[in-house]
Amino acid sequence: MEDFEKIYNLYMKDVYKYILALSRNPDIAEEITQETFFKALKKIDNFKGECKISVWLCQIAKNTYYSYCAKEKRRSEHAADIPSPNTEDDFISSDTAFELHKRLHNLPEPYKEVFSLRVFGELSFAKIAELFGKTENWARVTYYRAKIKLEDKQDGT
Repeated sequence: MEDFEKIYNLYMKDVYKYILALSRNPDIAEEITQETFFKALKKIDNFKGECKISVWLCQIAKNTYYSYCAKEKRRSEHAADIPSPNTEDDFISSDTAFELHKRLHNLPEPYKEVFSLRVFGELSFAKIAELFGKTENWARVTYYRAKIKLEDKQDGT
């Protein structure tokens, strides 16, 4: 149990930042991070050491987040859509943000995930490279190419 506590202390912030990059919501990121470590504790005997433990934890976190999203989607399909009152400025900024997220959503992998991890998760290129099992230079180039692809889509090309 002491070893798992060390793992938690070493990797909790990285897992949190990773999920924050995916969800863009601190409350969801905190919830998913806690659930990730709970699942990891239950499955620690299944960890074979074929990858870094941080990669294994982030994979659990990613799967947990996607399951959460699927559950929320089913829940929202059953809920009534009640529009909330917005000021015109809020509407414009949310519309602009939506366009950016729509473009980002349409980016192919790994560009989408690398861009999200860098911009929303504020992860270093070294941490991104570690997650993917690649070099830091690969993370930089992939991020730069993602930016170019987003800018190209913005220009309508």
